[in-house]
Amino acid sequence: MSTEKELFTVSIYTENNIGLLNRISAIFQRRHINIESLNTSPSEIVGVSKFTIVVYMTEVNIKKVIGQIEKQVEVIKAYYHDEDDTIYQISGLFKIKSDLLFEERQIQNIIKESGARIVTVNKEFFVLEKSGKREELIELHQQLSKFGIMQFTRSGRIAVTKDEMKISTLLQTYNN
Repeated sequence: MSTEKELFTVSIYTENNIGLLNRISAIFQRRHINIESLNTSPSEIVGVSKFTIVVYMTEVNIKKVIGQIEKQVEVIKAYYHDEDDTIYQISGLFKIKSDLLFEERQIQNIIKESGARIVTVNKEFFVLEKSGKREELIELHQQLSKFGIMQFTRSGRIAVTKDEMKISTLLQTYNN
């Protein structure tokens, strides 16, 4: 077990109850651990939510945190995964002045080369969407910054594991 800090993706399967997000984030806060990314969504089982949290910490400490999380009544199961165990994506939206799309050939090339897609265009602005790894979004942001970005936002990580998760079987028995 490593004692060096690394990025972990934490998957938490829960009942969807008010206040649970605060209690889960407090577990990290008490340990002075910054949450790099947080996403909540429905899971593959109806009525069960999934939290996906990215944190930078040691494996020794992540095991302790998982234990604390699982003590929450509404938590069905929590897991942690290192970068090699997951397939993940984040999305970013970039709002840029419309005239640049037509006047700056370089922007068209950036869009094409980055694999971004245009979501909407009007007289004032256009919006690009890019999904991928964090580094890809950072690179696109740097390239577009030269032209001026009116607004930018990035989602939390969404992830699935490379290996089969036994959680589906557990959740099906939970749901019946």
